[in-house]
Amino acid sequence: MKYFFGKLSALIFCVTLLSAARGAETINTLTWDKGQNSVTVDINTWTLQQLLQQVSAKTGWRVYLEPGVTRPISARFKNLLPGDALRSMIGDLNFALVPGTNDVMQLYVFKTGQEKATQFVSPVGSEGRRKDIKHVPNELIVTLKPGEKIEDLARLLGAKVLGKIDGVNAYRLQFPDEATAESALITLGSSPSVAGIDYNYIVDAPPKPQALSASTVPPVQLKLAPPAGNGQVTVGLVDTAVQSMGADLDKFITKSISVAGDATPDPNSPAHGTSMAEAILRAASSVSGGQSSMNIVSVDVYGPNPTTTMFNVASGIVTAANNGANIINLSLGSEGDSEYLHSVIQQVTQSGITVYAAAGNNGSSVPFYPAAYPEVTAVAAGTQGKLASYSNYGSYVDLVAPGTTVVYLGNNGWVVSGTSTSSALISGMTAGVATSHNESVGAASQAVKTSPTLIYTGK
Repeated sequence: MKYFFGKLSALIFCVTLLSAARGAETINTLTWDKGQNSVTVDINTWTLQQLLQQVSAKTGWRVYLEPGVTRPISARFKNLLPGDALRSMIGDLNFALVPGTNDVMQLYVFKTGQEKATQFVSPVGSEGRRKDIKHVPNELIVTLKPGEKIEDLARLLGAKVLGKIDGVNAYRLQFPDEATAESALITLGSSPSVAGIDYNYIVDAPPKPQALSASTVPPVQLKLAPPAGNGQVTVGLVDTAVQSMGADLDKFITKSISVAGDATPDPNSPAHGTSMAEAILRAASSVSGGQSSMNIVSVDVYGPNPTTTMFNVASGIVTAANNGANIINLSLGSEGDSEYLHSVIQQVTQSGITVYAAAGNNGSSVPFYPAAYPEVTAVAAGTQGKLASYSNYGSYVDLVAPGTTVVYLGNNGWVVSGTSTSSALISGMTAGVATSHNESVGAASQAVKTSPTLIYTGK
């Protein structure tokens, strides 16, 4: 990967940004002109965080800051080159501009080293957010800074608090209509108590299994074994509800939790969560000799609804992590690039949890989230490194696994296909390797990632 340090490439902007200082009206202006390849600023009262929020909002860059690094921004100049302008504003701090997923540039600002710049800086305002991607039109996800309370802010904006995620200070706000939500988006962007704002993107219903008249594939045979000395391996299955899979397999489901209400799965067809749980256990069985000490924490993020949202998915991830998951399987997603969901995934992966996600079934190179986040191992469908026709592809894809498996509900067989299956199989394989070889999840994951038959070779 090629890195660009010090001198920033020019962008398509000419924008003026205003803010008011306490006690007296102070105008802060930033003009970024691509035609002249120049930047003009007159800033007196911004913090480093505010400056980077504005840069991110207007450039579309994903900006990361070294935690704890701050400074007041005071600068006044005309017509500097972009790199020189940034240098003049941030003083003795360092920065790097790196090409990222889908050609989105990533700006790192740091004091000690680029690898230390891990704090995502949310852009201010609605610029750069994909309104064309399906989202709940009258909702926003708001993350507050530590110690801040949501009640007064919601009352001021005329919003209802529909949900919260403990530990990350994040809230799902509902507004009377879309126009009010869009207005609140701008208002919240300038609030000193707000750490981040995002649309609540919609995640579609997962694909349904197809009934088989007959199958030569036997049901999963896996016996529960006691945990080895290396500790418990737990897969957090963030999906729909999981039905009974039979006495032997049900023993592997140690917890079933819903963050979206009580579900009532069709008793005549396996739910998607049931299918993914069986796929995980089938893969574990194939690499562990028919017995394993792994378990599954099932977190239902759909409930009785045909679709779910990024807020519920994030809540499901946090719930799985809080209930001991050291592998998280996300056989779901959408094209909505949720800054909030990304920040949650960054937090869980930094704690050592391995996250696998489906690469998408659109047969295109359009990024599919959360798989496209760099902290996630994106799994496409195919064999021997070559993709199935329906599978998404592109630079964000990490691994390729079979996209079809057979699952059972009662005595009836069903076939499930898609990258959701591929992700579940990799999750199960990792858990099976970890338990059968008494390895850490990290070591097992690395072994899976280096398997020649699973390495992505492009399309």
